[in-house]
Amino acid sequence: MAGPTDQDKLSDDWGLDDIGSAAEGAVAVDESEMSDEERAAAAAAEWAAMLEGGDGDGEGGADRVLNQDEIDSLLGFDASAGGSVELTGVQALINSALVSYERLPMLEIVFDRLVRLATTSLRNFTSDNVEVTMDSISSVRFGDYLNSIPLPAILSVIKAEEWENYGLLTVDSNLIYSMIDVLLGGRRIGGNIRVEGRPYTTIEMALARKMIEIILEDTHRAFEPVTQINFKLERMETNPRFAAISRPGNAAILIELRIEMDDRGGKIEILLPYATIEPIREQLLQMFMGEKFGRDPIWEGHLATEIFQADIEIEAVLHEQQLPLSKLLDMKPGQTLMFERSPSDPVRLRCGDVELTEAIMGHIGNHVSVRVTQPLNPPKVTMAAFEAIDETMEGR
Repeated sequence: MAGPTDQDKLSDDWGLDDIGSAAEGAVAVDESEMSDEERAAAAAAEWAAMLEGGDGDGEGGADRVLNQDEIDSLLGFDASAGGSVELTGVQALINSALVSYERLPMLEIVFDRLVRLATTSLRNFTSDNVEVTMDSISSVRFGDYLNSIPLPAILSVIKAEEWENYGLLTVDSNLIYSMIDVLLGGRRIGGNIRVEGRPYTTIEMALARKMIEIILEDTHRAFEPVTQINFKLERMETNPRFAAISRPGNAAILIELRIEMDDRGGKIEILLPYATIEPIREQLLQMFMGEKFGRDPIWEGHLATEIFQADIEIEAVLHEQQLPLSKLLDMKPGQTLMFERSPSDPVRLRCGDVELTEAIMGHIGNHVSVRVTQPLNPPKVTMAAFEAIDETMEGR
C-alpha cells in the first residue's frame, strides 16, 4: 500500500488538492444544513471549478469552437479524399438513398462476360495485344458523374431499344489518342500521351465511333444469356451538358473498364441509370443463371400429385329455401316441407362453399346416385391472382 508520502505525491500529480480546495470554497456550509436547491447549486459550482481547473485555454469546455477540418469531417466534405473513400457525416446520409449494385449480382457476371468479349474484339480490331479489365462497379448520382468527367472526352449517348431508355458511354482522351496511334501506325511511346486542348478531328471521331460500336456489340452479346437487348449509338458529344439523359439526382450504375495496349491505353466508362435496367431487375437479382423465382416445376408437380390423391367430401344439394325463424321453431315431427322441384330437375354438387357442377339424381341398386350433366365450373382463383400477389410483395 502507498504511504502518506506517496499519497501526497499522487495528489499533487492529479491536482486533487486544487479540486478539493475549489470544492471546499464552493460549499461554505454544512451539507446537513442545506436545502435541495442549495445542494444542487453547490454541485454545479463544484463541477464548474473542476472544468476550469482541467484546461486553462477553454478547449476542454462546452464552448469549444470546431476548426475547419472538424467541420469538413462532420459534413462529409474532404477534397483530398479519392472517389473510393467511404463517405462520412452528412454526405453519407445524403447518399444512403443510392441502391448498391451488390443487390444485382447478375450485373457483375454480365460485365465480366463483356470484358472477355471486348478483349477478343479489340485485339481483332487493332491487331495488337489488348487487355481489358474491369476496375469497379459502383452506384453514383448522374449529376455528380457528369461533373467528374475529365475533359476532353467523348460522351456517347446510347439507346437500349427494347428497354426504351438511354445510357452513357464515355471514352477518355488517353484511350482515344492511344487507339489512333495503334490504328494509324504510330510509334510506341512509353508513358501517358499529352492531352491537347483542341477539338477532336473528323478522323479521330470516326475511329472512336468504330471502337464504340464494337463495344456496344459486345455488350449486346454479354446480355444475351439474360435478355435480348440491342444498344444503338444515338450521338456523340464532347460537352457533358449536351449528354444529359437523366435528372442530376437520379441513381445510376457506373462500370469502369480499363483498356491497356502494352504501355498505353485509357478508360471506358458505361453509365446505366436504374430506370434503364428496371425492365430486367428480376433477372439481375439472380445469383446464378437459370435461378428459379417462386415457380418451381418440381414442386408444382408434387403439389398436383398430392391434390389429385386427396379425399374430399361432396354434397348433393336437392333444394334450398329460406324460412322465418319463427316457422322453423314451430316445426313438429311429421310435418311436410314442399320443395318446388320435380324428379327430373338437376341437383347441385357442392364441395364446402364451392359449387362444382349440376347432376341428375337416380339410384343404382339400393344406393342413391347422381349423373353429372355439365362440366366442372371454372375456378374463380387462377395463377394470375398469385402472380399479382407476388408482384405486390416484391413492390413492398
